[in-house]
Amino acid sequence: MSELKGLHNEKWVNVEDNERGLFIWNIGLMVINSDSAFNGAYFKAEMTFSDTYPYSPPTFKFTRPIYHPNIYPDGKLCISILHPPGEDEQSGESAAERWSPLQGVESVLRSVLLLLDDPEINSPANVDASVMYRKDREQYNKKAQEAVEASKKDIPEGFVVPTTLNTPPPMKFTDDDDFWNESEGEDDFGASESSGDDMEEDDGEEESGEDNEEEK
Repeated sequence: MSELKGLHNEKWVNVEDNERGLFIWNIGLMVINSDSAFNGAYFKAEMTFSDTYPYSPPTFKFTRPIYHPNIYPDGKLCISILHPPGEDEQSGESAAERWSPLQGVESVLRSVLLLLDDPEINSPANVDASVMYRKDREQYNKKAQEAVEASKKDIPEGFVVPTTLNTPPPMKFTDDDDFWNESEGEDDFGASESSGDDMEEDDGEEESGEDNEEEK
C-alpha cells in the first residue's frame, strides 16, 4: 500500500484498480522522452506479487507485444532486476544487478524504462530484434513507433498522457495598485504602530539624558 500510494504521485506511471486484489497491479507505463524511439507510448503491463514479497521479486509482463531485444513474444522481460536474489555464475549477473529486498516497484519500473531505450543486446530474448537494432536502426525505430501507436488503444477513457515531466512554472505575479497603496503606510520591516510609539519614547529618553549631561 505504501508503494502504491507513492506511485500515485508520479506522472510517468498509472496504476489502475484491479478487482483481483492488491497483489496484482494493472500498470500503464508511459514513455515521456522526446529522444526515445518509444516516445508517447502507454504500455500496459501486469505486475504480480507473491506472499514472500519483498524477499522475492515481482513478475512483470507487457500485455501487448513490443518488438524489443529484451522482450519475449509473450510480453515477459529479460531483465536482471527481476531475477531472484544472489549471484548467478551461469549468467554472470552479480548480486547487485539482481533483485534484493531493498529494491521496490519504482526501481523495477524505472529499470524497464531504461531498458526500452538501452537494450542489452548480448543476451537477447528476441534475437531478430537485437540484430535489427544493431544493423538497421531506422527499421527498428519504425517498429517501435508501431508499438507506440498500438499502445494508445489502451489509454483509459478520459486519461490524458502528459507530454513532459517538467512541473509547470508558478503563475506570474500581477502588480496590484491597491496592494501597494495599502502597504505604503506600513514600516519596511513590518513594525506595528505601537512599536513606532516605543521608538518615539526611546528617542525622548535619549534627549532628556543629553540635557542632563549638559546641566552637569
